[in-house]
Amino acid sequence: MKIFKLICILFLAFNISAKALIRNVPAQYSTIQSAINISVNGDTVLVQPGTFFENINFRGKKIVLTGTFYQNNNYSAIQSTIINGSTPAFPDSASCVIINPNEDSTTVLQGFTLTGGSGTKWADEHGAGVYREGGGLLIQYSSPVIQFNIFTGNQNVSGGVVSTGGAAMRIGDCYPRVLNNVIYNNTARYGAGVVLNYTGGEYRNNLIFKNYGSVDYGAGSGIWINGSYTRPRIIENNTVVFNSALGSTPGVYGFGNAAASFRNNIVWGNTSPASGQISGSSISVNYCDVQGGFSGAGNMNIDPLFDSTNYYLKGNSPCIDKGDSSLIYNDPPDPNNLTLAKWPARGLLRNDMGAYGGPGSRVIANSIVGITGNGKISSPDNFQLMENYPNPFNPQTTIEYVLAQNSFVNINIYNSLGDKVQSLSGKYQVTGSHSVEFNAVNLSSGVYYYELVATAGGNVFSGRKKMILIK
Repeated sequence: MKIFKLICILFLAFNISAKALIRNVPAQYSTIQSAINISVNGDTVLVQPGTFFENINFRGKKIVLTGTFYQNNNYSAIQSTIINGSTPAFPDSASCVIINPNEDSTTVLQGFTLTGGSGTKWADEHGAGVYREGGGLLIQYSSPVIQFNIFTGNQNVSGGVVSTGGAAMRIGDCYPRVLNNVIYNNTARYGAGVVLNYTGGEYRNNLIFKNYGSVDYGAGSGIWINGSYTRPRIIENNTVVFNSALGSTPGVYGFGNAAASFRNNIVWGNTSPASGQISGSSISVNYCDVQGGFSGAGNMNIDPLFDSTNYYLKGNSPCIDKGDSSLIYNDPPDPNNLTLAKWPARGLLRNDMGAYGGPGSRVIANSIVGITGNGKISSPDNFQLMENYPNPFNPQTTIEYVLAQNSFVNINIYNSLGDKVQSLSGKYQVTGSHSVEFNAVNLSSGVYYYELVATAGGNVFSGRKKMILIK
């Protein structure tokens, strides 16, 4: 009888311990990382809205890390549930989130704004040297699901490395699923938005815009692709627009013979001195709207006609019903009229090009940013970056700016090659007028650029202006 009771107790204990738990932050755990640390495979870490100054590491655990938006599709919760990676304990490990190694598709990151990350100093697994990568998210040897997140205001800076890449996300040697994310206003020396390094994966229904500043390795401020993997890269129904590079290809760049299947995307308005939207000898492009044109079945070169917010398509957009006509790419049907597409897709059921078409068509977030007719970001009310004075200057000048909200402020100085030469700020500041002095006593004469990035919740204001140092 005693042995039987002991067996029953052990059986009960095993089942209790094996049961997946929901670990609530901050109600049960004050930090996200402390909840992850105590979690076991199958657990869910549920985070309430708020700003968490943390640099998260999944530590190989197959768990779900989520904000609350999924409970009732409250997309504003994505913008108000913030992982801010700007205060790392170790400066060389400054990614907002690291997923490495061995996590699989049961590992999920969803419902967050990831901002303030400056990347992790990382020895390339393929012998290319030491890089700083993955400001918002660094994934290596893992195949998680990354969905319904906003990546913004991440800045990978140089310092004892060969170069910097993947300010929003850097993914290597795995097969993740990256779905329905917003990636904007991030900067790195290559792949300012997304770096895919020797990796496969599925990348669908992402909005990638206004990432900037790339200049190395062919640039690719929107998406940068390198190397091969045992499984394919499937890049479908994304909107890659108005990214900018200081040199080379600003939109999508395939380094060397890097292959990718690129289908039903919009690639438009990306700019650099070299022009061109997509480069890569092994990138297969079909049923895409590419500014300037690109060889491939079903491709076109027509202004996509974006609506006023979030790069939705206007009702008369030429991208409606112009994606691949195969039924597997169809938009979801409207439950009230099964012959029509369900919003945010438009028209009939045939695939709409861009982030809001195809089987994965979803509203991604509340209104994140207003856009003007040419697709550029319109600044939040009363955010301003002034002209420095004096200009030209020697060796000191004043930079003034106005914050419409309490914001985390970064001000960086770049030379004409795009190299960052000095940082003037990196702190929270209150609403109102501010100024900062820039002393260039140790710099040589020439053209320089000063750039303000102010992050307030999930919103980002950025501005860049030119100044001239004469000695």
